[in-house]
Amino acid sequence: MFTVLNYRFKNYVWLVLITLTLGSAVIAESAEPSLIISLAVAVTIGVKGWLVIDYFMELRNAHPYFRFAMNLYFVILPLMILMVYLFPEGIANLVDLEK
Repeated sequence: MFTVLNYRFKNYVWLVLITLTLGSAVIAESAEPSLIISLAVAVTIGVKGWLVIDYFMELRNAHPYFRFAMNLYFVILPLMILMVYLFPEGIANLVDLEK
């Protein structure tokens, strides 16, 4: 059921998403690559994905399989970002097409 409280809460979630997006843009433009920056980007991606899944895609009450699949994406993607930062040569060797 649609309520004013629900509408207001979604507005706050939307403001959090905008804040995280703007913060990510500032970090991307000004910071040097480091483990902490990569970790911040990975956590931001995970949090934003979780908020969108639960509050805007309304998968909070969906079948557990669909919710699990969507949440898994926002766990795997940040882990992949961290792996690329931590093991750049190993990943480059895995995806090298000239072998």
